[in-house]
Amino acid sequence: MKKTILDLCGGTGSWSKPYQEAGYEVVVITLPTQDVRNYSPTFKVHGIFAAPPCTHFSGSGAQYWPAKDQDGRTADSLSIVDACLRIIKQTNPVWWAMENPVGRLKKLRYDVLGEPRLLFHPCDYGDPYTKKTLVWGNFNEPLKNPVKPYRSCAQGSWIQKLGGSSERTKLLRSITPPGFAQAFFEANP
Repeated sequence: MKKTILDLCGGTGSWSKPYQEAGYEVVVITLPTQDVRNYSPTFKVHGIFAAPPCTHFSGSGAQYWPAKDQDGRTADSLSIVDACLRIIKQTNPVWWAMENPVGRLKKLRYDVLGEPRLLFHPCDYGDPYTKKTLVWGNFNEPLKNPVKPYRSCAQGSWIQKLGGSSERTKLLRSITPPGFAQAFFEANP
């Protein structure tokens, strides 16, 4: 029987791609076709990835936090985080991992998430750029394969050049680095 991996808020499915390629059953639950807030799996789950949207949590947008708190965007995004945590609790997988860039998610859900298990940059796993990312959960830490990051602009990596709020740039910024995805797969079969 195939092991099933849930990829919550999975977007492109880049984090779960190594599992799919290895023959696991991968179920990607992501907007706009499916909303994790209305989802309850009816099958045994081996592992869960959760990558809730970071738009309202990322430190790069800290100047907008008060407005987002006031108009409900923060609360709406937290409901997505809470839905991911509900699914994790409901399914009790062998392993689970929730990622988000450095920002305020840690503070807003510290009572549930606690300290992150891992802080990494893509260059720690062979992808030559930086993007400080936190990962919470119950998983084996992936083995690192560090490389020197390529500096493509004054701020550092190409990620910083992707300003703006279009859906395309949000998608590009959210893609899980392939080196990290592969290392995670190898550490958490």
